[in-house]
Amino acid sequence: MREMLTPRRMRAAALALTAAAAVALTGCGTKTQAVEPASPPVKLDAFQQRAHEVARQWPKVTAQSGRHEAVLPLAGADRPKSKAVREITVTVHHSACDVHYGARSYETGSLVVVSGWGKKKSAKGMCTELLATDKVKVKLDKPLGGRTVVDAATGKRL
Repeated sequence: MREMLTPRRMRAAALALTAAAAVALTGCGTKTQAVEPASPPVKLDAFQQRAHEVARQWPKVTAQSGRHEAVLPLAGADRPKSKAVREITVTVHHSACDVHYGARSYETGSLVVVSGWGKKKSAKGMCTELLATDKVKVKLDKPLGGRTVVDAATGKRL
């Protein structure tokens, strides 16, 4: 025998359908996603671009062409006393006309890419353009460990 829908059962069914519809509608299109504005892309300077290139190409790195004040070749590096050092000493080639010079590093898990840099005096006045070399200490973020030290300008192991 078929059960009859009584007013009480009809109300219960209507109430259940209304509740189900309310639950379904609360999740449909009412939530909005907050989107933060993206920060502008960071522009890499000449050394950072070259260091990334060296890290990608290692160990088959092509030497950089020309002289760039931000990526000067190194004459060498002193052998560290232990793998636990957090500072290495490199010999930087720079112009005798450079009023400031130094070295920078870029570290990966297996490499430390190092480069010299120089900043020339103003164009006014005379300069002999002689090559000078000086030792510069480079601080590392992590101990050197077994990482290879590479000259950014030449792509060669130091």
